[in-house]
Amino acid sequence: MAVVNDFVPVSPSDAAAWTTPPTGDTTKYRRGVLGVATGSAAYPGAAIMGVDAAVHTGVGMVRYVGPERATDFVLARRPEVVSGVGRVQAWLVGSGISADSLEDLDDTTAAAFRHASDDGVPVVVDAGAIPLVDLGPLAVLTPHAGELAKLLGVERDVVEGDPRGSALRAAEQTGSVVLLKGSDTHVVTPDGSVRLVASSATPWLAAAGAGDVLGGVLGALVATRAGQGEIGPDDLAHLAAAAAVVHGTAARRASGGGPFTMTTLIEALPAVVGDLVVTGDAGA
Repeated sequence: MAVVNDFVPVSPSDAAAWTTPPTGDTTKYRRGVLGVATGSAAYPGAAIMGVDAAVHTGVGMVRYVGPERATDFVLARRPEVVSGVGRVQAWLVGSGISADSLEDLDDTTAAAFRHASDDGVPVVVDAGAIPLVDLGPLAVLTPHAGELAKLLGVERDVVEGDPRGSALRAAEQTGSVVLLKGSDTHVVTPDGSVRLVASSATPWLAAAGAGDVLGGVLGALVATRAGQGEIGPDDLAHLAAAAAVVHGTAARRASGGGPFTMTTLIEALPAVVGDLVVTGDAGA
């Protein structure tokens, strides 16, 4: 792979190496179990889209933990989802949640966030949850430019003018893998040794709910890989870049050159993942 401004471009064929298919002796637990603590009574849609995206990307089980209203919507949409805390290989937290402390959350979600902090497994962290969970080398933060600007204490145009440098600073500051969303998605490890950029998306992807779907895709890829054994920050960075490629490729297919809904994007995910695991590539 060629290097551009010291960030390595990630193609669908690169992403294929980080997409983990089941084998003949795979069980639902070995395929990976993803814990999801997203959504709220006010924003249950974030939970629905993230869970739906994870299921469509391919994971052995999703355990959803959230307020009653969001749980009802999630189970109505995806009855195969298990409600409640249990053993997981990875967590996805934060989409559709806005709070300054755990005390601002409902009791169920706050308990799930504590589990995500204490389980010792990788955690995909939407920007709204950054102050609410323990960060570190097994966390992947997924902010957009505005959210990263808030984290760094700078104006948004600073991040937009230097996304590479901003992602690097955030990764160093938090000690976590950072996936900075944008027309080009930049992924960096805490020590800066892995620097990746994915440019698979269409401008039509700039729409409400796109980040919720990306979180579900990434959570599923992380859980399925973690189900095979231990993974570290370098692995998480490659998985994050692969998720951006899967997400962007599915968006291009859903778009066909025009607008699309997040439901249509989610429905395009299985074919993209299938192409990656069968042929090792996935064109538009």
